This record gives sequence, C-alpha cells and structure tokens, in this order.
Amino acid sequence: MGRAESREILSLLRDIEDRSRRNAVGLPQQTEIQRFWEGVLFSVSGVRLAAPVGDLIEILHFPAAVTPVPGTQPWVCGIANVRGSLLPIVDLQQFLGGRAAVTERRSRVLVIRHEATPVGLLVGEVFGMRHFPVESQGEAPYFEGKLARYVQSTYEQDMESWPVLSVPALSGDPEFQVAAL
Repeated sequence: MGRAESREILSLLRDIEDRSRRNAVGLPQQTEIQRFWEGVLFSVSGVRLAAPVGDLIEILHFPAAVTPVPGTQPWVCGIANVRGSLLPIVDLQQFLGGRAAVTERRSRVLVIRHEATPVGLLVGEVFGMRHFPVESQGEAPYFEGKLARYVQSTYEQDMESWPVLSVPALSGDPEFQVAAL
C-alpha cells in the first residue's frame, strides 16, 4: 500500500470519527446509585414475610419422603434425603405456635444454615423474590407470640409491607436448637 492510499484511508477514518462525534447522543447520566435489599417472600400461618436471600441456601418442594424422628418436638417434621444428604425439616408454622402445617402443592421448604448444618423450614407458600430499595426499610410491626422474637424490620414497596424474618435470630434461639423432647 502506498503513502497516498494510507493518507486517504486515515483521512477517511478521521472524517468518520468527526461525523460520529457530531451526531452522537450522550448517554443519560446516572446521578445516584440506588441500593437494594433482596428478599424471598413467603407465608406462614397466613402471615406474609420476607427472608434475606443471603440467609437461604435453596428453596425446595416438600420432599416426597420425610422420615419422622422419634423423641423430637412436634414441630420437627422429620428428616429427608435430599440429593444424598440428610436434611432435618421443621414446620415453621407449628414452631411459631400455630397448628401443624398441611403440606400442599404450594408448600415449600426454605433451606437455611444453622451453624454448619442445613435445616429446612416448611412454609405455606413462596411468592418469589423481590428487590426492595434499602431506604424503604422500616420498623418491625407488632406481632404477638413467638414471631415477634424473629421479626426485626420491615420493607415497604407498592403499598405492601413485608416483615423480615431474621434467620440468625431464629436459628440462634435455644428453643429452636433443642429439637429433642
């Protein structure tokens, strides 16, 4: 390629660059970065709650085979074999003082980590996951009974309030830790 051709190509490239800059529309400037809290929405005894996504290992359908464990609290459903690992399952509704949950097709098991051991919490239904603006966090609503011990805040969005279940408060409660009668 000769010098004349090189200059011609460079001139053409500069011309394209100049036209592109003149006709370019600027990107919108983001003035503020909004932070979000992520929660999994579920219900227990008809109460709609949220749990931090980071506190859950996974969400399962209620296992087909759950083996009862003799000598345990009534709120312990039993142990299930989940992908080759034993998973204790707790009826969260019954633990919180309600009647035993009836497992339906919408029932789910929220798997949490208690110390080094995964534990499944049977809940009535899971509605999905939602991102709440951090600034929408508010005071915990008043609850009677045990649930009051585990709800420490709430998030609001679209005119709905979602009390947050504190998984560490639940799993750290000595009453939750002692499943034996």
